[in-house]
Amino acid sequence: MNMDVAPRLGWWQQTWRLTAAAALGLLAWFTTGVAVSKGPAGEVGSWFFIGDPLVAGACLTALLWRRRFPLAVALAVSVASTTSALATGAALVALGSIATRRRPVEIGAVVVAYVTATQFAVQLYPVETPPGTFWFQLASPALTAGIAVAMGMAVGARRVEVRSLRERAESAEREQSARAAQARALERNRIAREMHDVLAHRISLVAMQAGVLDHRRDLKAEENRVLVRGIAEGSHLALEELRDVLGVLRADPGLPEPPQPSLDGVPDLVADARASGLDVTLAGTVTGTPPDLVGRTGYRVVQEGLTNAAKHAPDARIRITLEGAAGDSLRVSVRNSPSTTPAAKPPASGFGLLGLGERVDLAGGELRHHPTRDDGYLLTAQLPWPGPTHEKRA
Repeated sequence: MNMDVAPRLGWWQQTWRLTAAAALGLLAWFTTGVAVSKGPAGEVGSWFFIGDPLVAGACLTALLWRRRFPLAVALAVSVASTTSALATGAALVALGSIATRRRPVEIGAVVVAYVTATQFAVQLYPVETPPGTFWFQLASPALTAGIAVAMGMAVGARRVEVRSLRERAESAEREQSARAAQARALERNRIAREMHDVLAHRISLVAMQAGVLDHRRDLKAEENRVLVRGIAEGSHLALEELRDVLGVLRADPGLPEPPQPSLDGVPDLVADARASGLDVTLAGTVTGTPPDLVGRTGYRVVQEGLTNAAKHAPDARIRITLEGAAGDSLRVSVRNSPSTTPAAKPPASGFGLLGLGERVDLAGGELRHHPTRDDGYLLTAQLPWPGPTHEKRA
């Protein structure tokens, strides 16, 4: 934004400024008429009643363009005030207007023009003056010009301050809008991750069991019933978990969220996977109970590893390893052997390993995943586990 462009005036603001200029001009015109009538001439003449008001009217009209051509209008009105006492008010308003720009060279040029014009005006309207009044005649217009300049500069400084405050308010509003948009995006991502964590694992197990029913024609009746029962239970649990997530989204923001999973829930996760038909083993030793964030992230790593294995290698052997202790780190490993039968490619959600990577980053850990040499897959995560001393300091 150009700081030199003055704000546009409304009709009322324009009117009272022109009225003030006319009032100041009338005061100067009346005072000059009284002084001239008492001077050597004894009368004011026809110019005082005809030419002087016409010049003043032209000067007042020129003030309407002072915002578009500030320097030209100020100089023209100051020079024209030489022949019109009634134009004195217009000259002072033009001087104050140019002073709002706070440019010393422009202000100085207009002040010199105004003070010089007042000296020539003395020749147009001769008045009786005592000897030694030259300095008074010079100081009086200089004083009035100084007052006009001071008022104009004060108005200009106020405009700059108001403009700065407005720009800061607009900038703060834009930043607030940006923060709100970012918060909405983060909330959408959080909801998407939560939905994936809750449903992807359960639906993957259901899909794996349905695939077994579709491809295995040699299953006994009892085995079929077990798989069908597993599909029904898994679907029921998936609906309940979906209802819980939607309930959290609809609930009052002030209410606490339901308990989050922890590392203690990994054995139950493994048991559910085994019941669904996955070949899973759990090994390793974890000494102590990790912090909530670390334990919850470790649980999600195991859950994502089992979900991917159920999707891409349902007949593979899966080995889960948990190791760690306070003051060291929590190391989570999910490794599956290669699949012996091709599986249908499942639809990608886009929030699996990507969302898991964000969770691990938030916990200050490191996530790695890559195929193994025997065409299996390995998912590992290392999460910092502060010791007791660090926790007390925190």
